[in-house]
Amino acid sequence: MTTENGIRLSYNDCGDGPPVLLLTGTGAPSSVWDLHQVPALRAAGFRVITMDNRGIPPSDDGADGFTIDDLVADVAALIDYLDAVPCRIVGTSMGSYIAQEVALAHPELLESVVLMAACGKSSLVQRELAEGEAKLIEQGIELPPGFLAAVRAMHNLGPATLADDDLTGDWLDLFAAAGSWGPGVRSQLLLSALPDRLAFYQEIKVPCHVVSFEHDLVAPPAAGLELASAIPGATYRTIPECGHFGYLENPEAVNRELIRFLRTESSETLGETV
Repeated sequence: MTTENGIRLSYNDCGDGPPVLLLTGTGAPSSVWDLHQVPALRAAGFRVITMDNRGIPPSDDGADGFTIDDLVADVAALIDYLDAVPCRIVGTSMGSYIAQEVALAHPELLESVVLMAACGKSSLVQRELAEGEAKLIEQGIELPPGFLAAVRAMHNLGPATLADDDLTGDWLDLFAAAGSWGPGVRSQLLLSALPDRLAFYQEIKVPCHVVSFEHDLVAPPAAGLELASAIPGATYRTIPECGHFGYLENPEAVNRELIRFLRTESSETLGETV
């Protein structure tokens, strides 16, 4: 689709039932959901919508830069275009940041929200990493593919995966095949260094469920619990034995958690209300 302000958005819409929109993290295409989450949610009776965030072709490449408000507007426009109100949103990492802001700005569009690998503010280390990688892209510096893959593996995977050389080798091949990132992802990286939004999230009225991953170094469980504590009525759960890419490392546990929440009208019966 093309929004009213001329932004191209690539999406996939499949199945019938209550609509669920899946939002990916920094640099990730919408296809990351296809192996595990899309089949599980469709089998559970949901209409599943995936989209490539601005900055990820074939959506608008965002070479001129964009803000979190732009990404929020993109999501709102897509939900309206697909007549998917009220929509359930599942976000991970930067996708959770977008979902948090959609819940704040457009509660009328939403039924509920799941925030995975999420936080209400980034740590100093995470901000430095995101801003540093954005600067590498800006300056046109390309790191050796193997080194870049290893850094991404250390950043996103849990210790059990990293201890298994065969399994880690598959991940390294995947990261290396993804190659270097372009200017659109540079803008995503700068957005992924969250300012402190916790006070604002106290105004969220949409039912929210925060899901952390036990060994996540980017958005650790303590940050997820802090976020859940800021959102009125939010519930919280930790998925064990995985890192920042928990939805790919431990998909069975993640899918059970998603379906359990999304099938429930009120999040108060799930997890622990914070």
